[in-house]
Amino acid sequence: MGTTVDQMLIEMRKAKEIGSDIVEIRLDCLRNFNPRPDLEVLIKRSPLPTLVTYRPIWEGGQYEGDETKRQDALRLAMELGADYIDVELEVAHDFNNSIYGKKPENFKVIVSSHNFHNTPSSEAIGNLVARIQATGADIVKIATTALDITDCARIFQIMVHSQVPTIGIVMGERGLISRLLSPKFGGYLTYGALEAGAISAPGQPTAKDLLDLYNFRLIGPDTRVYGIIGKPVGHSKSPLLFNAAFKSVGLDAVYVHFLVDDVKKFFDTYSSSDWAGCSCTIPHKEAALKCMNEIDPIAKKIGAINNIVRRSDGGLMAFNTDYIGAIAGIEDQLRGLNGTNPAADSPLAGKLFVVLGAGGAGKSLAYGAAQKGARVVVANRTYERAKELADKVGGQAMTLAEVDNFHPEEGMVLANTTSVGMKPKIDETPISKQSLKHYCLVFDAIYTPKETRLLREARETGATIVYGTEMLIRQGFEQYKNFTGLPAPEELFRQLMEKHA
Repeated sequence: MGTTVDQMLIEMRKAKEIGSDIVEIRLDCLRNFNPRPDLEVLIKRSPLPTLVTYRPIWEGGQYEGDETKRQDALRLAMELGADYIDVELEVAHDFNNSIYGKKPENFKVIVSSHNFHNTPSSEAIGNLVARIQATGADIVKIATTALDITDCARIFQIMVHSQVPTIGIVMGERGLISRLLSPKFGGYLTYGALEAGAISAPGQPTAKDLLDLYNFRLIGPDTRVYGIIGKPVGHSKSPLLFNAAFKSVGLDAVYVHFLVDDVKKFFDTYSSSDWAGCSCTIPHKEAALKCMNEIDPIAKKIGAINNIVRRSDGGLMAFNTDYIGAIAGIEDQLRGLNGTNPAADSPLAGKLFVVLGAGGAGKSLAYGAAQKGARVVVANRTYERAKELADKVGGQAMTLAEVDNFHPEEGMVLANTTSVGMKPKIDETPISKQSLKHYCLVFDAIYTPKETRLLREARETGATIVYGTEMLIRQGFEQYKNFTGLPAPEELFRQLMEKHA
């Protein structure tokens, strides 16, 4: 998409370095385009096969000039050795007639249709494919717009059943999976941007992410699909961990971002065995419960899930791995503190365990600690919510305001699950430094920043600290086990988190 020929040549070399197969040349991006000399340089000096597109404004491009000149430039590109050209459905009939009998042997015409408003019904898309084929297209390209992630299913269906090579794309963030899973459903190609800011259509991933983050080259018809459902979800680091883990053991699986608005609609639409499971984050942890066929007993008690696996009979089984991740991290540190034998009872047994916050993570920690024999105290901004959770785990309740003056004994354990101290408000803390001296261990579920003010001050008062990244990594180990039945590559997960979180 360079604005000069020289810039385009630099970008082409970069595309080759990244590992692309074909480079698309967007002639409508060039500021001063001089057809014959410019196309000669671009096509002859391209290090990769070329796809030439000259997109007019009426199809979402930048070209506003004379239509005959535009089509002349595309015909010239064909004569000068372009491998593909992309022409719009509206003019494709006449264009294809004009080059009939003159096409070089390996040259292909992509006939494209872009819908920037929505994704039509399956029937309408089917009719559109037939219209495109009737123009004499070598390759059919349909780009629609996702209003919901389930819109992608109609494009997948068309690609799988198409008799001609088809490029199917659903634009926008909700359509991301249409681009990532293209090889699974027989798509002819997918588009990747050279860098995050330089996208040629909404929702386009970078070529680097396609290849390195999502292992695009390894995706095929039998690839099992996992992912994380949430809203927002693009910030999640889970694809990084799981895709590297799948690749390390040669599993034919991919893990993607699912931007989901309606959980029930999502599970109803993607219900085949290929959609093998997912992680579940805010705001869907409670709504997803209603869509499950089976819920792990502790997840049921907690009333929140974060891990969903498709059973062999097609049903959905849910778990809560948050509590296992956090509790395991706390137990390991306590064992190190007391020098206890890992096989012995939980070092939490009999401990006074103070949980700040009564939301999803608060519930997970309160249940997890109670299950290990700790005496649980729940503190929340509103006393009613604290009391509700405390009653369920046989503990006591108080408000957050009371925590500073609560120290019936020394050597307590503190777990913060509130968002106090989270980026951008990193100078806040839920409890005074003075009060921290009564705790032997302090855990913070926040992992942005990794070292919160609470953890820094706890360390300064001599307490052992457990980072939120521990909960994140360890709950990931559990999810990986649930997904694959294999032990998690723990060292790999830790290295990746160190490097990227």
